Amino acid sequence: MQAMDKTLHIVGGGMAGSEAAWQAAQAGVDVVIHEMRPKVETFAHRTGNLAEMVCSNSFRSDDDEQNAVGLLHWEMRRAGGLIMEMAQRHRLPAGGALAVDRDTFSQDVTAALAAMPNVSVSHEEITDLPDQGHWIIATGPLTSGTLGQAIARETGAERLAFFDAIAPIVYADSIDMSVAWAQSRYDKGETEAEQKAYLNCPMTKPQYDAFIDALLAADKTEFHEGETAGYFDGCLPIEVMAERGRETLRHGPMKPVGLTNSHTPTEKPHAVVQLRRDNALGTLFNIVGFQTKMKYGAQTDVFRMIPGLENARFARLGGIHRNTFINSPTLLDAEMRLKSRPNIRFAGQITGVEGYVESSAMGLLAGRMAAAEILGRPLPAVPQDTAMGALIHHITGGAEAKTFQPMNVNFGLFRPVDGLKGGRRGRKDRYKAYTDRAKAAWEAWLTSAALDAA
Repeated sequence: MQAMDKTLHIVGGGMAGSEAAWQAAQAGVDVVIHEMRPKVETFAHRTGNLAEMVCSNSFRSDDDEQNAVGLLHWEMRRAGGLIMEMAQRHRLPAGGALAVDRDTFSQDVTAALAAMPNVSVSHEEITDLPDQGHWIIATGPLTSGTLGQAIARETGAERLAFFDAIAPIVYADSIDMSVAWAQSRYDKGETEAEQKAYLNCPMTKPQYDAFIDALLAADKTEFHEGETAGYFDGCLPIEVMAERGRETLRHGPMKPVGLTNSHTPTEKPHAVVQLRRDNALGTLFNIVGFQTKMKYGAQTDVFRMIPGLENARFARLGGIHRNTFINSPTLLDAEMRLKSRPNIRFAGQITGVEGYVESSAMGLLAGRMAAAEILGRPLPAVPQDTAMGALIHHITGGAEAKTFQPMNVNFGLFRPVDGLKGGRRGRKDRYKAYTDRAKAAWEAWLTSAALDAA
């Protein structure tokens, strides 16, 4: 019984659950990952692999001096994070972003955890909150209905939720390269591959207007009666953006700036649709920013109106799914434990962070905190001036509980840097000051919070 008490159980084998398992196992703790797939399928997943990417294949900006998510990348790498290690191993050209081959990435995350002698995977659905043992709930946006109901019963409130949308993926050989051209915006990247990481499809004003008309008129998935959740602003369906104004897309994912059509260099496109490579072979491309809730038949009709995609074949069409999260500021303590059941921690998107990187980061912290508790070696508090600390502070008390909504990491969550508050220093200097301070604090915390296995 004592041995079982010292086992860490993790519900959900996504980004957060995989990272939590890796961190705890590295500290010498026995870990069981409870992943219901492929036994119980979801709308968005295609495999039973761990850390499967169901939306974008991008971890966003990798700039660790001027971007908060890039700083989070850096902190995870310094902490020996599995997700960042595998992302680097399966990296694809994407300008300044960190994009990966989603299939080989998840395969290698799965293999790395399977190779750990103190990690096992149980393919079963957990339907209730356990009363005993050490647990992390990291079920992410597609928490099963039964477990979701158990969480709702425990928290005494209905589940909070919003809707996430998925962008379509196109076969590369069906893209007309006599129309499209390869170029990253502003030619960003140190190598030619990075500078040509995106395919661009230009639109004239009449083509753009016709596209918007078709987009607005297309058949769309309707929510069931009683589903009143909104959308996460960082992942809005394109038709929702278009409903906000005909020019919204042209100032968003279809903005034509920083690009020159290599076929007709003197002609300025009115709008541009970008596609980003989705796998290492370069056989698949996803349409950037084109999350959608259009019905499948409508998608093929509307997306084939894009110049260069008239004969497009789709490896996957877009879709929409419900994303469950809890009101963490009222429910979790500073170590991500459920106040009413402190044997249970929550991690990942279900805590109210949004994005692969943020989810993985919260999994990293939850795994380390759980391992420290099991080993009887309490950790010092995560410095609030780090990206990790800013996020965990936000979800465990820094955010206003009454208006709590999912949040990406951003410098708005950071405390002002001494000497810069109220000054006239530029944004570049301010962001560099944030990252310099965060890196020093994170290095010091890692030294004081070491949990290496004996």
